[in-house]
Amino acid sequence: MTMPVSIRPASAEELIDAVLSAQRDGRTLAIHGGGSKAGTGRPTPDATPLDMTGFAGVIDYDPAELVLTVGAGTPLADIDALVRAEGQRLAFDPFDHGPLFGQPPGKATIGGVVGAGVAGSRRLSAGAPRDHLLGFRAVSGRGEALLAGAKVVKNVTGYDLPKLAAGSWGRLFAMTELTLKVLPRPSFAATRAVAGLDGGQAVAAMAAAMGSQAEVAAAAHIPAELNGGVALTMVRVEGFEPSVRARGAMLDALLAGHGPVEALGGDEADALWDILRTLAPLGQDRPLWRVNVAPSQGPAVVGGLAQQGASWLFDWAGGLIWLAFDGDAALVRAAAERAGGHATLVRAPAPLRETVPAQHPAAPGVAALESRIRRAFDPMGVFETGRFGDRA
Repeated sequence: MTMPVSIRPASAEELIDAVLSAQRDGRTLAIHGGGSKAGTGRPTPDATPLDMTGFAGVIDYDPAELVLTVGAGTPLADIDALVRAEGQRLAFDPFDHGPLFGQPPGKATIGGVVGAGVAGSRRLSAGAPRDHLLGFRAVSGRGEALLAGAKVVKNVTGYDLPKLAAGSWGRLFAMTELTLKVLPRPSFAATRAVAGLDGGQAVAAMAAAMGSQAEVAAAAHIPAELNGGVALTMVRVEGFEPSVRARGAMLDALLAGHGPVEALGGDEADALWDILRTLAPLGQDRPLWRVNVAPSQGPAVVGGLAQQGASWLFDWAGGLIWLAFDGDAALVRAAAERAGGHATLVRAPAPLRETVPAQHPAAPGVAALESRIRRAFDPMGVFETGRFGDRA
């Protein structure tokens, strides 16, 4: 079978032409940037690849105003280098899927990260992409140019477009430009760790830290089987050095009731937090799930699945479970539902992706609402490739 030829527009006019051409020909367009998430969702060999890397580069950056406008196809590595030089970072913690698929970090594009709505360990304190997307430009499935948010000239009545864009996975419109909030990069950080806790004990310790005045930036747990036989529950604080030292001392006293507390050195702490970015201990050869639940429910979810052979990590104080599991997908979805959460299949062999939806099946009412929103922006289904099992 001949694969469709990729299209790489470099202007809004070229993108509009590509959308209108797809409408006329009855084709679908599969939006991609760095390709870091190409292995998520059902394979779409019949869709025409729409390469958004033609929309790359810095459009406007005002460090004093804490605002950055960039092309949607700009790699994360470029953005990080730019804002780091000014002592800043993106206001949210971008999560790069590339390492989960054996790719180098930083290749993911900012449009892909925001479009997927994903955030890293600092989601607890920094929020999600939807909280810091100030505005964007895009082209809808109608072939219409949109400008939303902070620099609004043309919006769509009745929709908060920045909130819809984050997490839409390119099923509403193709973003070409994003305006994002940036913040000063903390000058100091400290990590406290408690060794030897099981999942339930770890969640209790992290909950105590989160409920304190320590202003926790991140909290995670690595079980013993993934850390050389020693389970580690980690809590991170950031800011100015005097404040961080005071809050670290607060955590020392607070966590002492859960076990011996260790202050980790910078390099050691960085290496451990990097595990929550690469998920290297979970390996590359098993299906990977992302399960979102209330933190208190995390131990119940992993308890039963671990007995079935699952490996797991806790992030977001237990509210995010990374799960490597090659058993029945229905077991994962059922465990998430019993806990009041949902499970996303992030990575799996193509045959499994063909039969198991990447996203957790929505309730009928929610699914109907999502369909109406997609039809409002893309009535002809130009961006409905079947990747998420919801063709027009």
